[in-house]
Amino acid sequence: MRAVAALVRHELRLLVSIGLWVARRRHGVRDGVAFPYARGQGVMLLGFGFVVVIESVMMSVLLRGHPVVRGVWFAVDVYTLVLVLGMHAASVVRPHVLLPGVLRVRQAGHVDLRIPVDRVARVRRELRTTHAAAEGELNLAVGSQTTVTLELAEPVVHTGLLGRRREVRLVRLYAEDAAGLVSALTPVRSAPSPSPGRPPSRGLVEGRPGGAE
Repeated sequence: MRAVAALVRHELRLLVSIGLWVARRRHGVRDGVAFPYARGQGVMLLGFGFVVVIESVMMSVLLRGHPVVRGVWFAVDVYTLVLVLGMHAASVVRPHVLLPGVLRVRQAGHVDLRIPVDRVARVRRELRTTHAAAEGELNLAVGSQTTVTLELAEPVVHTGLLGRRREVRLVRLYAEDAAGLVSALTPVRSAPSPSPGRPPSRGLVEGRPGGAE
């Protein structure tokens, strides 16, 4: 029952997000700085929606002799399109948000992770296109890409869509303005000066050419 309740809440968030999108409002931003990520998946969701429409037309033709079945199938296709629209709307109205002392990392309506800024040990721009599942890591890819990597000094608890809780120490996410997010995190964190000859310590933003900038 918990799983069913979680799925219902998720779908309600998607439906509410459509209303916010139409009203040109965003959720949870207030006085924070928003970092969008929806643009990276717009084409993919549009393509999926197009496939659903084509399938609906084809099934309507194939089931023209079975009006009841055709009506049920059509209703399911319409609801699927609404959910696809809701996924995109949720991604638009629920961006990543940097609030005082907290980075709120989100993905559509199913991820909303609050990371205290003082737990961020290192942050860097890093374009990755492959993400193997690993213990203690959370990958929030958009279009199979992440552009920012956060290494945490202390773990935070991530609760999955169905209620599964686990600790994560490394978070990879996609942000359209990856450089802006990295720069915005820098002045709001404690940044002790590294000792000479020692590697960068907590609070230092890393910048590397090539794979990580």
